[in-house]
Amino acid sequence: MVFRHEVKHEISIADMLILRQRLNAVAYPDPHAVDGKYFIRSLYFDNISDKALMEKINGVNRREKFRIRYYNGDTSVIHLEKKSKIESLGNKQSAPLTAEQAQAIVDGDIDWMPESERPLIRELYSKMRIQGIAPKTIVDYTREPFIFPAGNVRVTLDYNIRSGMRCTDFLDAECVTVPVSDSIILEVKWDGFLPDIIRSAVALSDTREGAFSKYAACRKYG
Repeated sequence: MVFRHEVKHEISIADMLILRQRLNAVAYPDPHAVDGKYFIRSLYFDNISDKALMEKINGVNRREKFRIRYYNGDTSVIHLEKKSKIESLGNKQSAPLTAEQAQAIVDGDIDWMPESERPLIRELYSKMRIQGIAPKTIVDYTREPFIFPAGNVRVTLDYNIRSGMRCTDFLDAECVTVPVSDSIILEVKWDGFLPDIIRSAVALSDTREGAFSKYAACRKYG
């Protein structure tokens, strides 16, 4: 399992404008972005005691969470993802899902999962059965991504964070989401090293590393 460095900062609108200008000058646009951004919808999982939420709030150094995600309203490409964290290092495992499979999981129809050829789908099934994790809440937001080849760097600006509250039918385009935070999140991810040109571009004098969680922000409402 390969881990990457991950650092988050909560920034202001003014900071975002400055960073956007700097990053456009030194980094490259994500080829999957549309007009420099894309819309992300995720469905997060947790158990009845909110294990993933409480581990995040309490700053547990080793933790994991599952989510299902698609981009720009395109349900033809959906992925199950498992995020693992150790301190400031992160790893993401991913497996494709069809829209029918994703909807089945939302509906609690999971008996097919142990027969999947995808180990991550089988792992989710096991933890749904043993740990009682289940779909918990929808998290929507807008992302502006930038990439830089050296160091395999990815810099993102996330904002317009919205919650589906208690709705978990995340394939329903009509599912109402509500704003839960006006925060803007700068996230920087890299492999072995962070190039100086990117380090300088994302440097801001009045910010510090933080632990903002879009999932936690959305769970305030259910």
